This record gives sequence, structure tokens and C-alpha cells, in this order.
Amino acid sequence: MNDNYIIVLFKNKVKKKIINKFKTNKKAVQQYESLVKESDNTKFYKKYENGVESNYELALLELGSKNWDNMYMKDEFGRQIKIELEDSDYRIIKINRFYPEEYILDYEKKKKLSLDEFMKKHLNKGYKMVSKLNNKIILQEEDNFKLFTLKNVYDSDRFIDTLSEVLIKENKSNVLLVKDVSTAQRKYLYNLLVEKGYPKSYLLRYSTTHLQ
Repeated sequence: MNDNYIIVLFKNKVKKKIINKFKTNKKAVQQYESLVKESDNTKFYKKYENGVESNYELALLELGSKNWDNMYMKDEFGRQIKIELEDSDYRIIKINRFYPEEYILDYEKKKKLSLDEFMKKHLNKGYKMVSKLNNKIILQEEDNFKLFTLKNVYDSDRFIDTLSEVLIKENKSNVLLVKDVSTAQRKYLYNLLVEKGYPKSYLLRYSTTHLQ
């Protein structure tokens, strides 16, 4: 027996996965609206997946007759894009832009952290400097360094920009952010981090896919 309602995540207008299935409209709408609200509050969201820039939508589908008016949505350029559904018995009754959480990887602990987790764990106390090196984020407190990795250079830029916005909003003044470094500063950072035991071949990389 088919479920009456399903919540589906779309990536670049193609179904990525089914989030949940429901028998009743009330429960389906409650979870759908909760997920959209949570998504709207995401500070640092996923922009790339498997090396491809990705946009996401969350849709609530209802079992019923085919409804072609609900099978299209506008892209960022205003064009009507057909959304492909594997099961034509369902129609889209709600659809919203969705912002999945993006994570930063702690190099030493091999643990993924959200922006909020990164701030709570590493920026609550003491004076810190956070700088960008390729797709890496360097956290420095006096002579102690921690290395974090993102998928690509664009994501590391976004991370610094988003972190700056949050720090200003929360009126935190214990963190110095360095987004752009000169060639001499970059060379100094490479040498310093290699002395601390980080592999230069890893530091030189501009992208990675291990955060999927």
C-alpha cells in the first residue's frame, strides 16, 4: 500500500532521497514545516557535493492524480524547470529551497563539526586567530595550531565570511580572522605547519571529497 504523503529532497531538480513517509496530512505537514524552518536557520550550508555546485529543494508530495502544474518550478533565472518524479501517482503540494548543514573536518580527530559546534568547542575562551590556507582553516592560539578542512577553496572562503557575520552578530571580539594572505605569509604558514607535523602535500591541496 502506498503512503499518502512523502517528503522528498531534490538536488539540482532531481530526486536525491525520500526523507519520510506518512499516512496523514497533519503529521506530514508538521514535519515538513519543521524541516524547512530548521533549514532556514542554517548558518553554514552545503553548496558543493561530489565536486559539483548543488542547490536543494524540499518537497511535500501527495498521492493523487497527475498534476503537471505542480511538476515545474522556477530556477534562479526565472526559467520553468520540470521536476522529474519516478512515481507519477504523486503530486507536489509544497516545495521550498532547502539548506543542508555543511561541516568542517577536524584534521587530527577526523571528526566533522558544524559551524556552531566549531565555535562552541574552539572559540568560546581565549584569544584565537582563524586563517584560511587553500581549502584549510587554521586555528591558532599562541603557539598551538589546529587544522580543519573543507571541500574546496570556495567553501573555506564562505566559512570565514559566515564566521565573521556570526561573530559580529554575537559581539565576540576574541577572534581575529585572516582571509587573504600574501605569498610571503603563505610560505611562512606552510613552513610553520610542516614544522608542527602537518604533511606539506596535504596542505598544498585545494580540494577534497572526503567530507561527503
